[in-house]
Amino acid sequence: MWNFRLFPEQASSFAGRYDFTFWFEVAICLFFTFFVSLITVVLAIRYRRGSKVNRVHPPTHSTILELVWSGVPFVILMAMFAVSAVLFVEQYSSPADAAVIDVVGKQWMWKAQHSAGKKEINELHVPLGQATRLHMISQDVIHSFFIPAFRVKQDVLPGRYTELWFRPTKVGRFRIFCTEYCGTDHSAMGGYVEVLSPADYERWLESGTTGVTQIEEGKKLFTQYHCAGCHNENATVRAPRLEGVYGKPVPIQHGEQVEFVKADDRYIRDSILLPKSQVVAGYQPLMPSYEGQINEEDLLKITAYIKSLALKSEALPTYVPEYDVDKDMPGARGSEAEYDVDKGLKPGREAGEKK
Repeated sequence: MWNFRLFPEQASSFAGRYDFTFWFEVAICLFFTFFVSLITVVLAIRYRRGSKVNRVHPPTHSTILELVWSGVPFVILMAMFAVSAVLFVEQYSSPADAAVIDVVGKQWMWKAQHSAGKKEINELHVPLGQATRLHMISQDVIHSFFIPAFRVKQDVLPGRYTELWFRPTKVGRFRIFCTEYCGTDHSAMGGYVEVLSPADYERWLESGTTGVTQIEEGKKLFTQYHCAGCHNENATVRAPRLEGVYGKPVPIQHGEQVEFVKADDRYIRDSILLPKSQVVAGYQPLMPSYEGQINEEDLLKITAYIKSLALKSEALPTYVPEYDVDKDMPGARGSEAEYDVDKGLKPGREAGEKK
């Protein structure tokens, strides 16, 4: 018989719910298409020219009818919205315990690296039942990472990190596609996701590795590119310390103004490639740009290492030791002590107000 599927098999926790949402909305569309078409045909036949029907005093208004044709579609559309919105929010809210795999899109291949150090090209091994989050960026042009069996797809952009997550529910081998035209060999840019049982995945993860983790590789690159010469306690050049910085608010000097930004992956990447675009308050813009010198794979490794330094200190490093942000920087938008990086200044404080 034909080995042909109208729809891909369901192999993730999202797949069944996406298919339900799709068929739910298709069924509603088909119902109203049939219903409206049927009424149109019946009325066209009944009131055709020459038919013997009473055309005296045709109705011109019906409050009940107007309420029905407004209220029923509204309720149905809200149901469609609710079903879709719940799924959308869940898709963009990965679990805290999700395993993170870095993925770089490049003409014309997918390159993945696991935190344990294992690397893959056009292959992605993941454990059954474990939430997996892909942290992705493009080396060149816009790509789009699509796994039909998982019902997940996400654009992969140059200069910007994007993410998607999934929880595999079936052991097997499933196709990966690039669904954004990216050049001559776009159609050849694909691969496979290999879902293994947890025990098989651990064995695979330990096989054929050098024993060097992504963090350790990042540390070597950190030294290779002379980052350690400035960003450690024994440095002769005065530069911000990196211990504990990840995830914390960092004061950035913009002329006479100081703004706090969150030290996330984007901030670290921009600080390496475009250091003069976000100079830490109290420091001189001395750092050279590494744009064109460090590729995206190595940037991810260095970022992983800097993230690991956050574990060495729970407190925010002293970026501006000689400065009181309120006293010496009157244009500042609040010091770190009264700044919520997600919400701005804490209530009751104005920019530049004395403590």
